[in-house]
Amino acid sequence: MHATSGRTVRDLRRENRTSVLRKLYFDGPMSRLMLGPAIGLSSGSISNVVAELVAEGLVEEAGSVDSAGGRPQTLLRISPGSGCMIGVDVGETRVRVELFDLTLTELARTERALPSTGPRTARYDVELVVAHVRDGIAEVVRAAGVDPDRLLGVGVGVPGIVAHAPEDGAVVHGQTIGWDAVPFERLLRRTVELPDTVPYWIDNGAKTLGLAEMRFGAGRGARSAVTVLFGSGVGACVVTDPLGPGRALEWGHLTVNVRGRRCRCGARGCLEAYAGAEALLARWREAGGTPPEDADEETALTALLAAAAPADPDAEPDAAALAVLEETAEYLGAGFADLVNLFQPERILVGGWAGLQLGAGFLDRVTRYVTEYALRYPASRTTVGLGTLGPEAVTVGAALLPLDDFFARGGRRPETAPSAPAPAWQTALADRVTP
Repeated sequence: MHATSGRTVRDLRRENRTSVLRKLYFDGPMSRLMLGPAIGLSSGSISNVVAELVAEGLVEEAGSVDSAGGRPQTLLRISPGSGCMIGVDVGETRVRVELFDLTLTELARTERALPSTGPRTARYDVELVVAHVRDGIAEVVRAAGVDPDRLLGVGVGVPGIVAHAPEDGAVVHGQTIGWDAVPFERLLRRTVELPDTVPYWIDNGAKTLGLAEMRFGAGRGARSAVTVLFGSGVGACVVTDPLGPGRALEWGHLTVNVRGRRCRCGARGCLEAYAGAEALLARWREAGGTPPEDADEETALTALLAAAAPADPDAEPDAAALAVLEETAEYLGAGFADLVNLFQPERILVGGWAGLQLGAGFLDRVTRYVTEYALRYPASRTTVGLGTLGPEAVTVGAALLPLDDFFARGGRRPETAPSAPAPAWQTALADRVTP
């Protein structure tokens, strides 16, 4: 049987289930009476859909609320224990893995540091990263006592551009970390010990950061925003639909100084060569500053900020640190101005470990430069601020990737996960990272 639009009755039922699940998830608890007008379904359709979801354990009662002149209305909510997701952040200083229930309550977490010294390509050795993800997933599943069959999926935020190939799934092109068409999804499938039906969702880390902040953080309520991931380098995600996934931007490789400093990508004059934390620390050193030896970037940036603003009121600030921070604020302000002129967002939100360390005071300086470099009208309609979800924002957004797919399927799991034979060299690599 087919509906008049060409969709089958099964399609319509799935869409109705999706609408109810999403409404309860983002705006619940709600009663059946509230749900109908909110999503445009009749009371009979709402009753049928809710009855199915309650019978399947996806929706549960959550108390009641008085109604005007009638019986109290039973409130409904998503059942937290009806599924769980894993979010992974392949970051610049560590790999973070978190396990969440269906309402994004954290059940377990673990972190594994990446080497803080040596060439960047060695720090991001594919075998090491895959092993960290494998071990982290095993640890959080074990710590929470979760049956792996309950997993809706694993979401992973990675640095670089993510493409998809029929044979390999997600393939990562991370030029700044030496990843050239790395078949990351294939390697995870061959290495991580999870049921074959568990799907993997791999995307750019700035994009998962943006997804989290728009749904639950500083972007909530905005029609459009650009989220900036500020760490060793810089990346961004533009969101023009609050419920959409956004689009990752290689914003850090915008040219801001022709024939300027050499960037990690190999080109000259990229924004990242001036405004990324790695470049910021290198410029401080070149200006005569003294970052702590053999410290990781997070510790070194803390030292830079302390040098620029000593806790002792009688101590003299480090002139080199102050100059570097001011120059960095101007470069970032110019880069933000480009985002304002190109996309005219309501908000620019800054996250990432470096952005959160630099904090609101630094962003005030950046904002002053935005007003100098951007067109007046769009700049007057854009606010700049910090994200509110902290360092876990990328993992929260990564966990939303399998959750969104689950809801799009009407709350039903895929029967099988995509698979394909791997080339011999990939098999050998997977074997080396498998104990």
